[in-house]
Amino acid sequence: MDRTFSVYWLKLYFYTFINEMNTDKVKKIGLVTVSLGKGGAERSVVILSKILHNLAHQVFVITLNSKIEQEFSGELFDLGQFKDEKDNFIKRFYRLRKLRQFLLEKKIDLIIDHRPKNQLRREQLYKAYVYKNIKTIDVVHSALQAHYFEKFGTKMLQLYKKNVATIGVSKYIEENILQENGIKNTHYIPNCYDPSFFEECSEIPHQLKNKTYFLSYGRIDEKVKNLSFLIEAYGKSKLWKKNVFLVIMGDGNDKDMLIKKVATTEFSDYVEFLPHISSPSAIIQNARAICLTSNYEGFPMVLVESLSLGTPVISLDITSGPSEIIQPNINGILIKKRDTNDFASAMRKMFLEEDFYQNCMSNAPKSVEKFNLEAISEKWKKLIENILNRKLHNEI
Repeated sequence: MDRTFSVYWLKLYFYTFINEMNTDKVKKIGLVTVSLGKGGAERSVVILSKILHNLAHQVFVITLNSKIEQEFSGELFDLGQFKDEKDNFIKRFYRLRKLRQFLLEKKIDLIIDHRPKNQLRREQLYKAYVYKNIKTIDVVHSALQAHYFEKFGTKMLQLYKKNVATIGVSKYIEENILQENGIKNTHYIPNCYDPSFFEECSEIPHQLKNKTYFLSYGRIDEKVKNLSFLIEAYGKSKLWKKNVFLVIMGDGNDKDMLIKKVATTEFSDYVEFLPHISSPSAIIQNARAICLTSNYEGFPMVLVESLSLGTPVISLDITSGPSEIIQPNINGILIKKRDTNDFASAMRKMFLEEDFYQNCMSNAPKSVEKFNLEAISEKWKKLIENILNRKLHNEI
């Protein structure tokens, strides 16, 4: 595993040496994000900073909040350092002014903005003032962006149309949200998995050793992840009667609520809650399968990461993401209907049918090769070259 990942990075370093031979290709690129927390969207920003750095660009990572929990490449500009408890409009504008000054001082050539866009006036200020005369790419990570377009109508759409490009991290986002709303300069560039996320192999926690378990990991936000659905499906599967556990790994505001919910069930002794673990590879690899029951996603990185490690997946067929990653009955199970009985049956199938499980496991790594660093780096390389040369193409 480490040798394969090293090859990916060596190939990216090769791009670096080639590009450095022509200094005209080296550009200053700013990545704007709310934070660098533990979530999948934040990991995608971290990975992109490494990709751009290895393509010999000068990278500036700009965070709105002082939440830096992942290692990135480039120079950090943390707007959160200017925040205090008594925040107001004047202080927010002061921070935006600081950002504008930073962009001009560093002579940024291109902004790649990963922030959610859910306030029209704020976005108008960004376009008219903060990013004025700087080429801008917006990256749309969530399928709920459609709600923002519906809420703000054509005014928000006009702001997206000012971008040199708008990226959808899933085909659904590009085709069914961006293009259907009349945004023409769109591109599909999915997130990729980061080999360094798995380089430091974790040990199996003592409470999981010699146990069979299904796993869900990530930020615990019930409104998004709907882990209550997973807990109910697990209960209906009756797998706990066969000494098969459910593990929920991560942190979030709804964790205590879920712990209390599980405590009232007859299978409470078979549900394990783990905190966020920075090096989860061993836990993921030893899971029978990874389960995803979210209400919505953009491009769920947990599926790609798990499959890259050879772990099959079981997921609801939500509108964006899973159907682009899961090959039904080849690398996992894609469940069309949000029904706990159907999900329970899928869990039972993955546990009881050994030949099926082994087949999914052997197919898993190869099935996500198109999301590896080399493939996605090439897409970003080509797009940025075209933008900075003022040659935009819809197909990358």
